[in-house]
Amino acid sequence: MSRILFRGIMPALITPIDENRQVKKEAVKALMDYQYSKGVKGFYINGSTGEGPAIAAATRMEMAETAVAVNAGRGVIINHIASPNFEDAIALARHADTIDVDAISALAPNFYFNYTPSEIVDYYKALTEACKKPLLVYATPSIQGDIVSLMEKVTSLPGVIGLKFTRMSYYELSLIKQLHLGDINVINGPDEMLLAGLSMGADGGIGSTYNVMPERFVALYDAFRQGNMVEAQRIQYAINRVIKVLLDHGRGNVVKSVKEALLLMGFDSGYAASPAAPFTAEEKAALKADLIAAGLEL
Repeated sequence: MSRILFRGIMPALITPIDENRQVKKEAVKALMDYQYSKGVKGFYINGSTGEGPAIAAATRMEMAETAVAVNAGRGVIINHIASPNFEDAIALARHADTIDVDAISALAPNFYFNYTPSEIVDYYKALTEACKKPLLVYATPSIQGDIVSLMEKVTSLPGVIGLKFTRMSYYELSLIKQLHLGDINVINGPDEMLLAGLSMGADGGIGSTYNVMPERFVALYDAFRQGNMVEAQRIQYAINRVIKVLLDHGRGNVVKSVKEALLLMGFDSGYAASPAAPFTAEEKAALKADLIAAGLEL
């Protein structure tokens, strides 16, 4: 049976929380309904965009349960369960095993410390033992050394089907995609380089800014699949103009600007997790003006 389970466009869904860090369930429904209406194939929840590492494990479990209930089988749910605290990661993995998510995903162990390749393999082995759902590694630049060799070892574990690739070297992605005779699920991470990832073999994309312009990413994916590279490049360039605005205004925290953009679009996206400060009125106005100038309809 093929391990390539996930294809297409899957937003890394924000976690709408109120000032008390409670999940805004109606907001989750509104956002997911909107994204599905634009052609997405499912969602990646509780990751970096979902502020998973910054919110309590109990809140993450609540978000996962809410997303599953709202999803109602319309698409896939990939639940990120990694945490700086290993015990929380195991607890989240065990919880994911009891609800109707389609897969789990996990960053490598706590980036504050250096781990050997064998320790990283053991970490993912422990997660697969805690949850029998398929697992996607979340591969970021925090993983040092020979990423291709490490991914070969990790994806040889039972239950590990592939990875979300959020690194800058598409040479690495191409080598990883050839592991296991190509039977490995590789999902592109950097939104601004979706086309690059697809052209080097990625099966789909997961991204933060998919939240505010899902139809553009779906159109890019479809154009690529149809062999229309000129159109795909045109769409990627248009996407990147909006991404630059979101990055500039987020000042290193794109989740803040994505949530603010969603508010401008009429969604109750809630607060960015503390200690992130809310936008001032002047910052909101500047973001809105720059997004409109970049071609985003608000």
